[in-house]
Amino acid sequence: MPVNRPPSPSPSRLHVGCGRVRLEGWLNLDLQDLPGVDLVVDVSRGLHFRDVEAVYAEHFLEHLDLDRAIAFLQDVHRCLGAGGVLRLSTPNLDWVWETHYSTASPPPERRVQGLRLNRAFHGWRHRFLWNRELLGDALEACGFRDLRWCRYGESERPVFRGIERHDTYQDRPDLPHVLIVEAEKGEPLPATLAELRDLLEREFLAFRDD
Repeated sequence: MPVNRPPSPSPSRLHVGCGRVRLEGWLNLDLQDLPGVDLVVDVSRGLHFRDVEAVYAEHFLEHLDLDRAIAFLQDVHRCLGAGGVLRLSTPNLDWVWETHYSTASPPPERRVQGLRLNRAFHGWRHRFLWNRELLGDALEACGFRDLRWCRYGESERPVFRGIERHDTYQDRPDLPHVLIVEAEKGEPLPATLAELRDLLEREFLAFRDD
């Protein structure tokens, strides 16, 4: 049973959803008790840490329902200390769409493309795929500022440099297969967050069959 309590004192760096990928110098968190996991924890119950320097979540956000993803970003904002930073990586919806499906393809190819497109959305327990616009809006609405869109392994911050471990696919210069973004903790923006929640409810959440 996951225990959702941090060790004391609170760690300075959190690696959320680490799986089997252990990062030295980080507290490696995962729902499963896998080799390299420091703390088995269900972060959907919240991140009960304070004054954290950095949070890293690689290929994690897409496994959360949309409303839970927004709550997770709020939890990260809450647990970071002043000047704390977040780095996220998640599949790029634009890349998935452009590389997996084309209405100009002949029917036999579209048949396979349709399966592969749905696999990208629903395989590997994916719950929601993000494009840059949605992810940027969500981060800013949750109180993050100074967003920086990065390339694989690249960062101006030493703490995040060369940190990615996921498999890579062929990118175009203008179309990365994965969105990688860094953001710094800023002031909460409750009015902006309320507007975003209204949009998400109106255009997506209201149509879920829970």
